Amino acid sequence: MSSIIQFANRELNTPIQEHMALDHWYSCQGNTSLTQVNQLPELTTQSICFFGPNIQLQHLVEVEKFLRTFAIEQTYFTAYQPHEQLPVALGMRFNASQLPSKAEVRDFAKSINAQGAVITQAPTLAEPGLLVMDMDSTAIQIECIDEIARLADRYDEVASVTAQAMAGALSFSESLHRRVASLSGVPLSQIQSLKENLPLMPGIELLCQALKQHHWHLAIASGGFTWFAESLIEPLQLDAVFANTLEVENEQLTCKVLGDIVDADKKAEVLGQLATQYAIPMTQTVAIGDGANDLVMMAKAQLGVAIHGKPKVVENADAAICEGSLLQLLYLLGVPK
Repeated sequence: MSSIIQFANRELNTPIQEHMALDHWYSCQGNTSLTQVNQLPELTTQSICFFGPNIQLQHLVEVEKFLRTFAIEQTYFTAYQPHEQLPVALGMRFNASQLPSKAEVRDFAKSINAQGAVITQAPTLAEPGLLVMDMDSTAIQIECIDEIARLADRYDEVASVTAQAMAGALSFSESLHRRVASLSGVPLSQIQSLKENLPLMPGIELLCQALKQHHWHLAIASGGFTWFAESLIEPLQLDAVFANTLEVENEQLTCKVLGDIVDADKKAEVLGQLATQYAIPMTQTVAIGDGANDLVMMAKAQLGVAIHGKPKVVENADAAICEGSLLQLLYLLGVPK
């Protein structure tokens, strides 16, 4: 028998899990009650999720009002927690001819001090998958080439080239060659400590552990450098690394990058290559990154997620994590079916 939870007169500033059993679906009737359902009807392929440090009953009331502005009258809600170290999130499914956009969902989420995402046929943790990550400012908190430049007292020179590339005046490959040329003569000893102490992005280790437990494959495809990417293989349990190789002579950097450049197109190629190699269907692929150089890869994946991304990347990504731990990626993969 379906259970009905009345909440019109309840304290609205209480955690949502006090009102909804985790991973169960509820039909919302107006904003006064939730009725537990044993099976969802046929719905759209889209879900919406809201996640943050403290999802409360008040948030469900506000979400229901928000959805009604899109003439969505019948909504199904669930509370779920895809990892023990994540707070409970709120997921929803519905049928509607007019759906809120990604930007509208993100803007509304900010109004309730949360993050939100529209999820369309996202990969699932219930099956093996593939995650391909950018490295700089995604898996780690720094841009390695900028840190090398700071150590060598050449930051302004490198930053000038970076600014030109960001403005579209230079291609990624050209900007990389010019920035590397600025580092010619930097001794390896000067950057060894940087390699050994890369600051990981919060939550990345737990995310990788969780995905490995669900039989996922993990890789980095980076416009950065192999020295740093390869040092992440063990802590992140990576299956593959693709990055740029700097030429070294006499224990110093030369002005050259060896081999093919890992640019936007190469990252997308890596995603497809690894999916084939590991026999992972493209419907089970995820790509994450922060910069424009990641957009082609993110578009090729079933789910492309901006991680603390530039505005253009957030706008074009399927979903975005704009604050907090990377472990939150599990929210996008773990909405109950």
